[in-house]
Amino acid sequence: MKSYREVQIVFSPFNVDLISGLFWQLPIEGITEADNHLLVYSLVERGVIENNFENILQAAKRENLIEYFLVTSSVVENINWNEEWEKKIQTIKVTDKVIIKPSFRNYEPKDGQIVITIDPKMSFGTGEHETTRLMIESVEKYITKNSHVLDVGSGTAILSILAAKLGAAKVFAIDNDELCLENGLENILVNNVQSKVNVVNCELHDLNEFNFDFILANINKHILIDIAPEISKRLKPEGTLILSGLLDTDETDIKNLYNKNGFNVIEMKRMNEWIALVLKL
Repeated sequence: MKSYREVQIVFSPFNVDLISGLFWQLPIEGITEADNHLLVYSLVERGVIENNFENILQAAKRENLIEYFLVTSSVVENINWNEEWEKKIQTIKVTDKVIIKPSFRNYEPKDGQIVITIDPKMSFGTGEHETTRLMIESVEKYITKNSHVLDVGSGTAILSILAAKLGAAKVFAIDNDELCLENGLENILVNNVQSKVNVVNCELHDLNEFNFDFILANINKHILIDIAPEISKRLKPEGTLILSGLLDTDETDIKNLYNKNGFNVIEMKRMNEWIALVLKL
C-alpha cells in the first residue's frame, strides 16, 4: 500500500491555474481543486514537504501574484486516482482543429478535426492548463509534414501525439519520470501513433539523437534555463523551438538567455499570466 502526503493549500486571490502550474515543478502525483483550496498529492517516499510548497508560494507572493497563503499536510493511504480524474476530466476543444478527450468519454469529430485520447494518470498534460493549450496552438501552426520532432518533458505525450497526427515522421518524447514513460506509452498506443513516437525515460543530455527540425518543451523556467545549451546543439540550423511553462514575468529572462544560445523569438503567445515563445535557431 502506497502512502501519499496530502497538502492542503489555501491562498488568495484563488487563481487556481496560476498556482497549480507552479506546483508541477515538484515531483507530485496529482492536484485536486476544492471550493476554496487545492489538495496536492505526492508519494511520501519522494520527500516533498510543506516547506517545498511554502517556498513556491513565498516567491509568488514576492511577485504580487498572491497576497496570502496557508499550507497544512497529512498522510493518507491508497488514493483512487482513476475515480478522482474521471470526476473532473472532460472533452476539451483546444482549437477548431484539435480536440482532447479521455478514453471514457465519447466524441464524434467533425471533418478535419484531430481527436487525441489522453488518460493522464499521474502525468501533466490534459489540455486544460493554459501552457498546454498554448503549446497545442503553436504545434498546430508550425509543425510540418515529415519533420523530426523532440518533445522534452513530455508528460502524457500529448504534444508528441499531436505532432505525429499532424504529419511528423519521427517524434522522441522524453521525460525523466518513470510514471510518464508508462503513461506516455499507453497514450501513444491508444492514439495509434506508436510507429512514429518513441517514448524514452531519460534526461536530455542522455539522449543520443540530434538534428531535430522542431523541439517542444513545456517545462518550468528553471529547467528551461538549465537545458538551453543542450537544446541548442540538438536543433538543426533554421530549426524551430517552442517553449512554454512560462509566466509573463519570465519572458525577458528566457528571451535573453536563449538569444545568447543563438535563438531569435519569432512569436509570443499569451493566455492569462502564461506565455509560449516560438524561436528560430
